[in-house]
Amino acid sequence: MVARLIDAINAHDLDALTATFADDFTSTWPAHPARAFSGPQQVRRNWEGVFRQFPDIHVSVTGTAGTADEFWGEFHYVRPGAADMRGVIVIKVRADEIVQSRFYMEEVEETAVAHPMPGVTAGN
Repeated sequence: MVARLIDAINAHDLDALTATFADDFTSTWPAHPARAFSGPQQVRRNWEGVFRQFPDIHVSVTGTAGTADEFWGEFHYVRPGAADMRGVIVIKVRADEIVQSRFYMEEVEETAVAHPMPGVTAGN
């Protein structure tokens, strides 16, 4: 299922991409609750915008874990002209369709920035 999704994204095939999502699909971003949305048509609209803004986007999965109905993947979005994104997406599947995604994705920061936890340093 996830391989079909990645293949559809990398082929920029909106029909195949949208077909991987169930009608009752929900997406959440626990660290960014306002980014939540639902439904395969919103998935399609979102990816239309992504493909328009990043015509050469490429997505890969660099590590995985999971069960029969839940996939944990470490994703890498290469967005030429913008910062890459990396993080974990937890995907729940039912009957060969994605019913839920929880995103823990962030832009890659190439320069040093303050750690979000006061007092924590890289130790260099």
